Amino acid sequence: MLANRALTFLFVLPIFLVSLTIHEYAHAWMAYRYGDDTARRMGRLTLNPLAHISLFGTIILPFLVRFGWAKPIPVNFSILTKKQIFKVAAAGPLANIMLVLILTGAFHLFSLDAIPLLGDFVLLAILLNIILAVFNLIPVPPLDGSRLVYAILKSPKAANAYNKFARYGIFILIAFLLLGGLRTVIQPLLKLFCALLGLPPDLLSG
Repeated sequence: MLANRALTFLFVLPIFLVSLTIHEYAHAWMAYRYGDDTARRMGRLTLNPLAHISLFGTIILPFLVRFGWAKPIPVNFSILTKKQIFKVAAAGPLANIMLVLILTGAFHLFSLDAIPLLGDFVLLAILLNIILAVFNLIPVPPLDGSRLVYAILKSPKAANAYNKFARYGIFILIAFLLLGGLRTVIQPLLKLFCALLGLPPDLLSG
C-alpha cells in the first residue's frame, strides 16, 4: 500500500511541481509588470521549482492526502490599483488554463491516447491543472478568487465587509474541503472541460 502510494506520488510530483511553478511565476510576472518587484527581490520571479516549494504544502501534504500548495507569491497590493490586483490574481489560474489548452492540443495532435504511459501522464497533467485553476478561483481567502472578488467590489462598505469575512477564510476553506466541497465543485466542471475539449470521460476517474 505504502509502496503504491510512493510510486503514484513520484509519478504525480513532476506534474504538480511544474504546474504550481508556472502558476506562481504568472502571479510574480504580472505583479512585476505593474511595478511591484517584491517577488523578484525575493527570488520568486523564476521558473525554478525550488524557489516555490513549501516542504509541508508541496511535498509532505500531497504524499499524505493528495492535496497541497506552493509558497504564495509576495505581492505589495498597496501599490496596485484594483484593476491591477484583479490581473495579478487572475494570472495564476489563467496560466493553468493555458497549460490545459496546450496539453490538450498536444494530446489530440500527436494521438497520445495510443501511447498508454505518455497519454496517461498528459491526461493527469490536464486534470491537475484544471483542479488548480478551479480551486484557486474559489472566492475564499487566501485563494486567488478572493482577490478577484475584492478587486471588483466598488463600494468601500462592501470591501470592508469582505475584509472582515477574509479573517475567517482559512477556517471556511478547511470546512469546505472536509465536507467534500471541492469534489462538488470540480466534478461538474471536469465534465464540462471533457466535453468541450474532447477528452476521454475516464479523465473524471482521476
